[in-house]
Amino acid sequence: MKKRITLKQIARELDVSISTVSKALRNSIEISEDTRQKVQAFAKFYNYRPNNIALSLKNRKTKTIGIIIPEIVHHFFSKVISGIEAVANKRGYNVIVGLSNESFAKEVINMEMLANGSIDGFILSIAKETLQQQDYHHFTETINQGMPIVMFDRVVNAIKCDKIIVDDVLGAKKAVSKLISNDCKNIAIITTKDYVSVGKLRTQGYLEALEEHKINPKASLILKVDDELLSEDHLDSLEKEIENLFRNNKKLDGIFAVNELYAITAMKVARKLKMNIPDDLQIIGFTDGVLSKHAVPALTTVSQHGQKIGEKAAELLINNLEREDEEDIYETVVIETELIERNSTK
Repeated sequence: MKKRITLKQIARELDVSISTVSKALRNSIEISEDTRQKVQAFAKFYNYRPNNIALSLKNRKTKTIGIIIPEIVHHFFSKVISGIEAVANKRGYNVIVGLSNESFAKEVINMEMLANGSIDGFILSIAKETLQQQDYHHFTETINQGMPIVMFDRVVNAIKCDKIIVDDVLGAKKAVSKLISNDCKNIAIITTKDYVSVGKLRTQGYLEALEEHKINPKASLILKVDDELLSEDHLDSLEKEIENLFRNNKKLDGIFAVNELYAITAMKVARKLKMNIPDDLQIIGFTDGVLSKHAVPALTTVSQHGQKIGEKAAELLINNLEREDEEDIYETVVIETELIERNSTK
């Protein structure tokens, strides 16, 4: 059985553009009869079948960018969208936002729907279920059909595309080092399961900070939260898990939470247990959202600069779309984090 071939591979083998291959396969009169026959014969020999995904190719510009995000209410994602829109609108592009709700199936459906003639390229953050399943075929097929992708925040190294990330490890190290410098001796981390890349990296930063300060990590101080506890229906269960963390670690005096919700919930539990913040317990979160600013006390947190991430993602995608050559050039841009100090630390 012959290996499945892509549009991009046909173009490379015949030394023509992806656009030419696409038009030849559709019998476009813009392409010479000789080239059409050559392309169609090659495609037939290798059993080429166009995918349902990514049919809006570079020769059919829509001047529209598709954005796929895991959730809509998250402050970080709203800031990223704002940054994308600012750059896109300035350069004459519109944006369409699709929501995966952390679902692999919804992510695929959204991409198929938007790619079918509606957009020119994608900016996306990967759904947790996709990361868990490690099934990235929809990204690979989209790129192979000539439609560029820019990933941000949650990315996978296996996919060759532009990526915008923050230094999650360094951001976490800054946060935990701050707690250590403030005299915290028993610092817990509230994090995600390891398949979520950002949670894994922030946990790595936590462990590296402890190691650098010659503090031995304790398994009892590492709480890895199940995804289902992030939904509104399960917030009580999240609170109970965090309360158990407190009750099982009586000397707990510092918490680093890898997202805003975990940090705010930890503050709620601390108040319930009559602990004073920051005198008895110091807390640092990740993502400088509305909740962080208006929490009581206001939350010390690591800012990811979502607006900058969105601006850079749009810039990379549009530059790719408007580049004349079809050379594969990919870039990974690292946005520096910043520790915003407020009243939840000393």
